[in-house]
Amino acid sequence: GSQLQLEDTAPRIVEHPTDLLVSKGEPATLSCKAEGRPSPAVEWYKDGERVETDREDPRSHRTLLPGGSLFFLRILHGRRGKPDEGVYVCVARNYLGEATSRNASLEVAGE
Repeated sequence: GSQLQLEDTAPRIVEHPTDLLVSKGEPATLSCKAEGRPSPAVEWYKDGERVETDREDPRSHRTLLPGGSLFFLRILHGRRGKPDEGVYVCVARNYLGEATSRNASLEVAGE
């Protein structure tokens, strides 16, 4: 029988992050799921800058989940700054191209 060849495909985002309103100190998850072949690598950007996760910095409070979502152990927010507040996008890449999710804003409640 003829073998069905699986074509390599460029990434596409199948689950986009949505806007979040989170209390400070609470955990939060920004969803992102991408499909493609080979499986795309996912990176997150906040306000245009790449988000560092525990892969780069083991002390980071942000974890990239296996599916591509971004998990915050707790939302950091202090008098000196709002390191987690901003507009996030997730970008999925493989050798055929990249896909960018819709923007999702994360806001910290209770100001």
